[in-house]
Amino acid sequence: MTREAAALLSWVESLLADPAHARHPLHEALEALYRHHLEEKARLERLITISDSYQRYAREDHLSTRQRYDKIRRRQEKLARISDGYQQLMREHNLALERDSTHDPLTGLPNRRMIGIRLEEESRRASRHGQRYTLAMVDIDHFKRINDRHGHETGDRVLVAIAHVIRQELRNYDLCARWGGEEFLLLLTNTGIEEGRAIVDRLCQRLSRFPIVVGDMTLSVTASAGLSEHRAGEDPLAETLQRADRALLQAKRSGRNRSCIAPIPG
Repeated sequence: MTREAAALLSWVESLLADPAHARHPLHEALEALYRHHLEEKARLERLITISDSYQRYAREDHLSTRQRYDKIRRRQEKLARISDGYQQLMREHNLALERDSTHDPLTGLPNRRMIGIRLEEESRRASRHGQRYTLAMVDIDHFKRINDRHGHETGDRVLVAIAHVIRQELRNYDLCARWGGEEFLLLLTNTGIEEGRAIVDRLCQRLSRFPIVVGDMTLSVTASAGLSEHRAGEDPLAETLQRADRALLQAKRSGRNRSCIAPIPG
């Protein structure tokens, strides 16, 4: 209420309270108007009170809703992070399973399964385009002596070091797999037998000169190898690989630390 309205109301109250105006013809009308004003004022105050209460409730309800929304949003964000982490873990787990199924766990080289797949692919490619490839079976000489004298843990470290040397010596498009034990199978793509023998001999020379440090020991190894060139139409595992394996046996029987080439089938 403004100051002017309060002064007017006070003046009306004083007029109604003055006995001198009790018989005035407008006294009754002024009193009725005054009471009506008071009722309307009370009604307006109740409406203001209700409005204030509603607005306070609305603010509190909005705050409560916002708090619930923020709580739900934080929970969803937490669940999303957990879900993302779980999916990433599953992806890593699947990649690890896939790698374990195609790679040797000790050396990290491809295993028999993977090089078998690559051999089939390379054979089809060679057949379509008339290309050649050479297989080389490489065996570490007298590896059993290392295990017997120094233990299998030392033998494992030697195999890891050998795998490292082989990776360095081969071309990017060649493939080396751990075939089993101390045997390694090399797939030399788009390579004839003489070029393949030069690559394998260079690798064996590097191995013989490479010092393998295991703890306080320095070991050295030599390797024997048998090579065969794939011929169109022959089975890469049942025929090409078997010829390389027989050539490897010949290299061992000839004194080891050398390579032998499988004869071309007649």
